[in-house]
Amino acid sequence: MENIPVWALNATLGSFKQLDRKISVEVAVIGGGITGITTAQLLKKRGIKTAVIESRKIGQGTTGQSTGNLYAPTEYDFSKMLSKYSSEQVQQIILSRLQAIEMIQKNIEQFAIPCDFHLRPMYYFNAYNDKNLQHEKRHAHELGLQTTSLPKDFPLYFEDGYGIENQAQFNPLIYTQRLAHEIFDADCEIFEDTCINEIEKDDEFYYLKTDMTRIKAKYVVHATHTPKGLLVPYHTALAPYREYGIAVTLKNDLYPEGIFWAYYGEEKFSIRSYKNELGSFLICIGSMHKVGQADDNRENISRLIDFVNKHFEVESVNYMWGGQNYKAADMLPYIGKKSAESREFIATGFSTDGLVYGTLAAQIISDAIAQIENPYAELYKANRSQPLKAAKNIVKENLNVLGKLAGDFFKNGEPKEVESISPNEGKLIQTEEGKFAVSKDDKGEVKVLSPICPHMGCTVHWNFAEKSWDCPCHGSRFDTNGKVIEGPSFKNLEQIKLKKPKE
Repeated sequence: MENIPVWALNATLGSFKQLDRKISVEVAVIGGGITGITTAQLLKKRGIKTAVIESRKIGQGTTGQSTGNLYAPTEYDFSKMLSKYSSEQVQQIILSRLQAIEMIQKNIEQFAIPCDFHLRPMYYFNAYNDKNLQHEKRHAHELGLQTTSLPKDFPLYFEDGYGIENQAQFNPLIYTQRLAHEIFDADCEIFEDTCINEIEKDDEFYYLKTDMTRIKAKYVVHATHTPKGLLVPYHTALAPYREYGIAVTLKNDLYPEGIFWAYYGEEKFSIRSYKNELGSFLICIGSMHKVGQADDNRENISRLIDFVNKHFEVESVNYMWGGQNYKAADMLPYIGKKSAESREFIATGFSTDGLVYGTLAAQIISDAIAQIENPYAELYKANRSQPLKAAKNIVKENLNVLGKLAGDFFKNGEPKEVESISPNEGKLIQTEEGKFAVSKDDKGEVKVLSPICPHMGCTVHWNFAEKSWDCPCHGSRFDTNGKVIEGPSFKNLEQIKLKKPKE
């Protein structure tokens, strides 16, 4: 089983240069996923000089780790949405998402992007009679969605369920990469392997600093899934979660077509098939947990494997990957200006609906920069205050963060020798010099890091499945060299050189 997303099999990673010179643009977009590339596309259409700065490769972050599903509903049940928002507001949410899907489809047609786009029905079903999905079906119908019953030849056992017609699927990584190549030119530059370490500003411009140089810009867009730096009002209203995906091949070639959301008690699984010139795969996504708060997330992968083995004739488990999402306290993403007077824009809190919300965010933010009124801007505005809708979740998440911050600070690491770490293992080790994050690769090389996340001082935890150090407070993740993988932290974990023991 390879640790890569299935989307990467026929994608081309790495096509753009690293930024090695000073540049000046009107808009600097941090992040080269679907949000950042679509924002750049729309700004380019309006003649606004833009640069996209991606710390890794285009589309390789959250975009390339998603399900590849495009749908009008959100992660949340209609009944839950309607408990916080009026039916008119929920209809606006659905319409805004349908508009974003339409834009994706138009881009695919206009640029002839071979990203395996297909219209598919979306099915909700449960295996036990513990969830009233017919109630949900009525809500969906009343909100204007075309609903249907589950077909008689439904591929999985169910007690209750319904479908929504004309949703869609595609390969999000190929889509984003090809779109990037279509928009790239002297007025819409794209840079890979370029990490922003700091943002400074004066009355007129922002200055984005990298290891090698800097970017001068009038506007900054944080298309990074969560804002970079210490934007406390947002990080206190966001809960970082990690979930996992596997791609398997079947013995009998009975790959079901559609988007399947399966409820099995407290567990929810997203299932779909994917076919390209390299083969046919069944994809299963789920087994979610708070970032950095799973005892051993290899067990999360095992639950997915057990599920598909139970319900399908699996020949082999081929690929595994993890993806991150941030849940907003009031269930809607924060899109727009960081504050009323700011020229920084954020797009975060997409939950598991990032492909559609990322495209919508690009529309809203590019309109704002071009001073065009967007009909959905007010609904999603980033500096909104909805205490009645968000207060309970904000209190819950911040108590969780404070618990991890205080509990881990006073907790010692394991009293083991650094050299005793097994290959491909990481542990928090306590020595006479202090507590350290220690890992060993498959060649036996030991890496010693400070365990303190530079973002807000929480202690990182080892991610067994993906071999990374993850912060349980706000979701920053670091590789075994301490380099930031994702999350709000600008800075890397500090590398440590331990003193050699006296002989």
